[in-house]
Amino acid sequence: MAYGTQTMTPANKPGTARKPVVACQGLTKVFKDFWMRQRARAVDAVTFHIEPREIFGLLGPNGSGKSTTIKLILGLLRPTRGRIAVFGKDPTDVRIKRRIGYLPEESYLYGFLNARETLDYYGKLFEQDRRTRRSRTDELLDMVGLTHVQHRPVREYSKGMQRRIGIAQALINDPDLLILDEPTTGLDPIGTRQVKDLILELGRRGKSVLLSSHLLTDVEDVVDRMVILYGGKIRREGPRDELLTRRETTSIETDALDDETIAEIDRVIRQRTHGEKAVRSVSHPRQRLEELFLGIVEDAKREQAETSGATHGGTTASFLKAAGPAAAGPAGEELIESLLTDGDEPAGASEADSAAPPPAGVSDDESARDDVLSALLESDDPAEVHPRSGHAEPAKSDDDTGDRASPSETVGDRAGTADTEGVDLDVIGSLIDEDEGDDDATENDRGREG
Repeated sequence: MAYGTQTMTPANKPGTARKPVVACQGLTKVFKDFWMRQRARAVDAVTFHIEPREIFGLLGPNGSGKSTTIKLILGLLRPTRGRIAVFGKDPTDVRIKRRIGYLPEESYLYGFLNARETLDYYGKLFEQDRRTRRSRTDELLDMVGLTHVQHRPVREYSKGMQRRIGIAQALINDPDLLILDEPTTGLDPIGTRQVKDLILELGRRGKSVLLSSHLLTDVEDVVDRMVILYGGKIRREGPRDELLTRRETTSIETDALDDETIAEIDRVIRQRTHGEKAVRSVSHPRQRLEELFLGIVEDAKREQAETSGATHGGTTASFLKAAGPAAAGPAGEELIESLLTDGDEPAGASEADSAAPPPAGVSDDESARDDVLSALLESDDPAEVHPRSGHAEPAKSDDDTGDRASPSETVGDRAGTADTEGVDLDVIGSLIDEDEGDDDATENDRGREG
């Protein structure tokens, strides 16, 4: 159902009042300094409401109180005066959190996670099962155009790409109320147009959207109703068309006319109005810069031009189109406990990781030699120090409890006191003879050189 139609529902039947999604009455927020003196009045007696299925614009220049108002609605700040209700409850009520999606003014993301792991993490916060998280992550990554860079750490993303993943995380729970604070900051014209289309589609689906921005063109294209803030106060409020329509002029659009026809039209207007009105200007309409830019990009896409950045993105995720309430999740301490005991692996850990081959082992000859040396170093004395960390330590003699074995002691000497059962001493002897022979040859060579 498109916004504005009068289909009879329980919310709009005669005698049934529609409960607003957000209601603010006399909202005031004063920030104070250390001595409790008033430092800034960020929001001053603001009153407005957001209806179900409505796209609501919160406009104003920087420092006008937009972000503070949003934080009050989210329960991140407590109002100094006034009242707020979100879904009919106090904004600090944890039960309403699962019905809200929020994109802050700055994208606060974990840089060491990649895009897939980020969305999987936020999906776990809403107690979504593994299959749901994986499905929604795939659809959202495709929707925001980050599928081909999903395994790159978020810290390597550009600001616009981080903004895209921020929008995706705000939608992972299929919220009933979507709050977007400057959503198009850092986005290219393609991403900006896509965000606008997404907002319109969510409104058609029945979602409520609160859009805060100081970029007027972004808001003008999508909102149903808006308030304009300045200095923490509401300066104007009303439907978009009512606020933007200029009643004092009339615009008529026709095909191109020659000068003679235009002069004739002007003569008729002057005659009918007794000279009080006339044609003020004649010009050829121009396309908007956004339309020109998007047209150029579409031409490049048809030519299959490649890009290493974010792509245009796919269609809106299917789960955002489906009707029905948002998935329920635990509240309060139950949510925290469930997060601490969740044993699922993040979706970023692929099956390939678990199937990775173990480190290559030693060869058969090396293994046999290690077995022989281990047998030689074993002692009947339980107090003897055994080798650790794979490095053999000199064994202690039977009559010496504090000093290490003499450096001149050979493996053959130790063999006389070690347990040599099952050990081939001929093999050990041949190895020792080879080493001694090499040492003698080296000494003879040095003698000749001398």
